[in-house]
Amino acid sequence: MSVMVRRRIVSRIAETLCAGAVLLALVPLALILFYVLRQGIGALNIAFFTEMPKPVGEPGGGMANAIVGTLILIGIAALFAVPIGCVCGIHLAEYPDTKFSSVVRFAADVMNGVPSIVVGIFAYGIVVLPVKRFSAIAGGIALGLLMLPIVVRTTEELLRLVPAGLREGALALGATRGRAVFTVIVPAALPGILTGILVAIARVAGETAPLLFTSFNNRFWSTNLGQPIASLTVQVFSYAISPYEDWHRQAWAGAFLLVAIILTLSILARLSVRGLEKMNRP
Repeated sequence: MSVMVRRRIVSRIAETLCAGAVLLALVPLALILFYVLRQGIGALNIAFFTEMPKPVGEPGGGMANAIVGTLILIGIAALFAVPIGCVCGIHLAEYPDTKFSSVVRFAADVMNGVPSIVVGIFAYGIVVLPVKRFSAIAGGIALGLLMLPIVVRTTEELLRLVPAGLREGALALGATRGRAVFTVIVPAALPGILTGILVAIARVAGETAPLLFTSFNNRFWSTNLGQPIASLTVQVFSYAISPYEDWHRQAWAGAFLLVAIILTLSILARLSVRGLEKMNRP
């Protein structure tokens, strides 16, 4: 057997093993998605999106307040985490070898591995206890703290992947370092940064534990940022542990809706990334 034939056989075996590993990893995900789809899609109706929760033991109602509350919490988290995370990522990419950058990078890596319930307790201590009240702002800050390290590290890594020639060309044309970063480097990495932001949003969209310590829950319609607010994750948790069959049905519907929201955001992110890539092509 020649060396070339042996290399082809080894390459085929490696490709087959890689494909098998991918399929093996996708099987549990596919089973979870199928089960949630089967259980949840049948429970969805107009009332689920338009009506408030019914009193305990009374069938019917919906999660309109929780849907709006989830969007509010994610919006607060993004407003808190995205600007700070992007600026930190830019600093880490531009000044990678300073002591301050090393501390920030280490802190981001540690925060990325901290359990979400610990982040919830921390947010409870710094936001809820001083005012002695659960609130949407506290919940948004808790989710923002979970988003922050993902945005920081994603922004840093994407900026470091931008070819050095772009920076050198901008500087050669007389641009300052700051102008080169914000007009050349960041736009070049923007599609990847947007994808990282969507990954961070998907990471926090399904969190329950931090919200139990911060925004708590609210069975009534409320958009007051200084008061407790409903969320899909906490509502699903509350309904899932209840003894009522109708609440179990709505919990599956809420879980399906969460999966659908994350999937929709991911698709929109991919479409926007493709649009930006076309705009950046010469």
